Parts: sequence; C-alpha cells; structure tokens
Amino acid sequence: MERVGMGLVMCLILLLHPLMFIHANDEVDALKALKNRLIDSRNYLQSWDPNNVNPCAWFQVTCNTENLVTRIDLGNLNLSGTLVPNLKVLTSLQYLKLYDNNLSGTIPKELGEITSLVSLDLYNNSLTGGIPDSVGSLTNLRFLLTGSIPQSLANIGSLTTLDLSYNDLSGEVPMSATFTEFKQESD
Repeated sequence: MERVGMGLVMCLILLLHPLMFIHANDEVDALKALKNRLIDSRNYLQSWDPNNVNPCAWFQVTCNTENLVTRIDLGNLNLSGTLVPNLKVLTSLQYLKLYDNNLSGTIPKELGEITSLVSLDLYNNSLTGGIPDSVGSLTNLRFLLTGSIPQSLANIGSLTTLDLSYNDLSGEVPMSATFTEFKQESD
C-alpha cells in the first residue's frame, strides 16, 4: 500500500512540474516585453536573456523561494522607452523601481492588477497622463511615486508616501482627508 501512495505522489509531481515552467515562462515573456520596449544604451540588461527561463539570475531582478519575481530595481540606469501592460503577469511583484530614467508614455492600467505591489517608484521620468484608476485597488501599496491622482487612491489606507516630483502630470489633487492624514511609517 505504501508503494502505491509513493507512486501517486511521484505522478502528481511529474504532472505539476511543467506548470512551474509555464508560470516562469509567462514571467520571462513579460520581462522580455519590457526589455524590448526599453532603450538600454549602457547594456545594463544584457543578462536578460530570453533563452534563460530563470529570470532570477537576471540583473536587478529578485525572486522569492518559489522563483517568482518579487522585485525589479531598474532605477537610475539611463533607460528610455515605455512601460508594458504585460507586467501584470508578475503576480508576486512587490517592488517596481524604474525611477530616475527617461521613460515616456503613460502608466499602463494593467499595473493595477498586480495586487502584491507595495512600491511603485516611477519618479523623475517623462511620463504623461495620470495614474490609472485601477491603481486605487492596490491595497498593499505603500509608495506611489508618479502620476496625477485619481480619487480611487483615497481607498489605499496603507499609502504613506506620494511623491509626484519631476514628471509631466495632469489633473488635480482630489480633496480628501485621506491625503492630508498619511500614516506615520515606523522604521
């Protein structure tokens, strides 16, 4: 009987193992799409090899113990180009740091689907337009650093920092007590 149980466990492992690669390939595809939209004149992203199915080994990409991308740190690298909606497949992404580059265009509304996002650092770029309303549903977001402010952001009780400096923004700051009473962050 014990032998049958072990056989079932082995079958399950063999059946589920390919699913791990499918998820990893979605993440690789999303990061590849981002790289393809960026101009990297200093070749910082040369390690972002689409043939390497493990993005955890790529420059400034951090993963958790399950090899899912949790952090992208591409701030201050003199990158230009635009953001991509494909990043929404990075379901474990907590930190997206693309500050102090020369990114242009708008913020894709699909970034609002990355529910694990804690920090969205896009300051000091050439982004235009506003922050999509979908970002207002990111209840874990603590740092939001670009864009015009939709009223839906007042729903993010965990937001402690809102830095809108050095961007081409549109719209007005909504009148809401939430924005005048940021919580004090403890170190």
